[in-house]
Amino acid sequence: MKETDMDATGKIVWEPSGDYLDKSNIRRFMNKHGIEDYNELIKRSTEDVVWFWDAALKDLGIEWYEPYTQVMDDSGGFPWTKWFIGGKINIVHNCFDKNIEAGRGDRIAMRWEGDDGEVKSFTYAQLNAEICKLANAMRKAGVKKGDTVGLYMPMTPEIVVAFFATLKIGAATIPVFSGFGAMALATRLEDGDAKVLFTADGGLRRGKQVQIKKEADKALENAPGVEIVVVLKRTGAADVPWTEGRDVWYHDFIADQPEEAETEVMDAEDVSMIIFTSGTTGRPKGTVHTHAGALAQIVKEVAYYTDMKSDDTFFWMTDIGWMMGPWLMIGSTHLGGEFVVFEGTPNHPNTDRLWEVIERHEATIFGISPTAIRMMMTYEDEMVEKHDLSKLRILASSGEPWDPNSYMWFLDKVGGGRCPIINISGGTEIVGCLLSPLPINRLKPCTLRGPGLGMDIDVFGDDGKPVRGGIGHLVCKKPAPSMTKGFLKDPDRYIETYFSRWENVWYHGDWAHVDDDGFWFLHGRSDDTIKVAGKRTGPAEIESALNKHEAVAECAAIGVPHDIKGESVVCFAVLGPDHEMSEELREELSGKVVEQLGKTLKPEKVLFVDALPKTRSAKILRGTIKRKYLGEDVGDLSSVENPEAIEEISKAK
Repeated sequence: MKETDMDATGKIVWEPSGDYLDKSNIRRFMNKHGIEDYNELIKRSTEDVVWFWDAALKDLGIEWYEPYTQVMDDSGGFPWTKWFIGGKINIVHNCFDKNIEAGRGDRIAMRWEGDDGEVKSFTYAQLNAEICKLANAMRKAGVKKGDTVGLYMPMTPEIVVAFFATLKIGAATIPVFSGFGAMALATRLEDGDAKVLFTADGGLRRGKQVQIKKEADKALENAPGVEIVVVLKRTGAADVPWTEGRDVWYHDFIADQPEEAETEVMDAEDVSMIIFTSGTTGRPKGTVHTHAGALAQIVKEVAYYTDMKSDDTFFWMTDIGWMMGPWLMIGSTHLGGEFVVFEGTPNHPNTDRLWEVIERHEATIFGISPTAIRMMMTYEDEMVEKHDLSKLRILASSGEPWDPNSYMWFLDKVGGGRCPIINISGGTEIVGCLLSPLPINRLKPCTLRGPGLGMDIDVFGDDGKPVRGGIGHLVCKKPAPSMTKGFLKDPDRYIETYFSRWENVWYHGDWAHVDDDGFWFLHGRSDDTIKVAGKRTGPAEIESALNKHEAVAECAAIGVPHDIKGESVVCFAVLGPDHEMSEELREELSGKVVEQLGKTLKPEKVLFVDALPKTRSAKILRGTIKRKYLGEDVGDLSSVENPEAIEEISKAK
């Protein structure tokens, strides 16, 4: 597969040179193993996954209390593969103990910025001391190895401390977005058998107080297994509900605790995290991740994909309830670098807040969702151009497929054309990626370039055979260390979701295609498929056409029943601040789709709304939009960040 220039729709837009080619972490790995080019790297890592994972963990300096005797045991079948047999490990040893022992205690580990502009920084030694104090307090309270601990807090330094302290004592953490309602939290605590809940009196969002503890207490009515509730005093809110004997203030909980604590020795397969999927269809699914598996996948990706080094500062616009939160925290600290935690929102109190954060903390690696970039594009380019973002050397993205316009804006306006976009895609169930570029790759707009390292990925047609040139189903043909250990308390649903379509093949549920030059692209979820008069497409193609119009800030396309065509296309568009809906604009947007995709896919309707319903990770809930539009039961809404947007669908004009 040669990387050659294409026409205007598929041209190379970024060329690696200099340090990207010569001094990147992945180049070090390639040189160590005599691998000359990208194609050879992907071939070796995916054909011999046992060799790759063993070699990568050694190269990345992952430390074991006791070494594993076998990399992989798939005797129970692909879905139930075990990894690093006999190994003893702990994520926290690799993220903190190792760095402290190596004399890196004085280095900055975390930079934090609050919604109100407050800024704090913590060295490895300072953060480790707080982790140890909390670990000691938890042990004193009877929390032990094998227990589960819920995290329902704003993005404060204490949530990072609670996350690592839980792992340090051998308990499993259940991170939950603090904006979720009581029912969503209760489901996660009850399913996870949580013994402890970390929460706060309240939070700050867009300068206003959010009452978190009151929502937590509602949830606890349906999660009676929670014995201890540790409450951070974040806002000093009055009338905080309190249950004596169960609730304790965070500062009282850790008072007088030593700043040193033993790290629990864990089996490689012991559970570290239970992360729930968004639950956009049916009950939310608890994905189960191990100490060794999660660490291996995350560190591999942060080191090789985003090329993080110990002198980097990594800022990903994320919450701990999205897998990118733990991914950022674990990967950055293992590599001895800095990461940024941001409590606020990207456009408050001013529309350039996000760029201020990058500039203020001198981020060198920055990650965000395409949806968030589309929102930032609605403001004048001057909002980003007036900030010094010259320290950036890597851009990263995940969450939704790109469209070319917003991809190129991100590349040119944010990265100045000098930074690659490491566009990754995987999921909560893998706590990592199936597809990702590397810093050594040339890039085309919107591409994910190819399979992740050690990930044997393919695109299948409906017949279960590989397809190239056309759109097919994204699959994984071999296990990976970080794949979920089933679904929590629901193994049958796990098998049905990923392994019922083809035997011993992980069916991921995304549409993908590989072009003639071997560049991979995604086209949205297969359950969002639109089929008009026999022509099948994903929403991404239609939405990409609409996004080319300057008036469109973001959009969603759905397929609805049609008596003759089977389905027809209905589009929902959010307009930029300087544009108003009109019949003329409606026709222009329909024309954009026809121009790009032909008359067959011309929308039956283009409707205007103020906002689209999304998850916290910025995924547009197309299934929810479709059900609301058709007057059907919208299903579980626990993961919807802005439920008021759902009502807009039925009122769309």
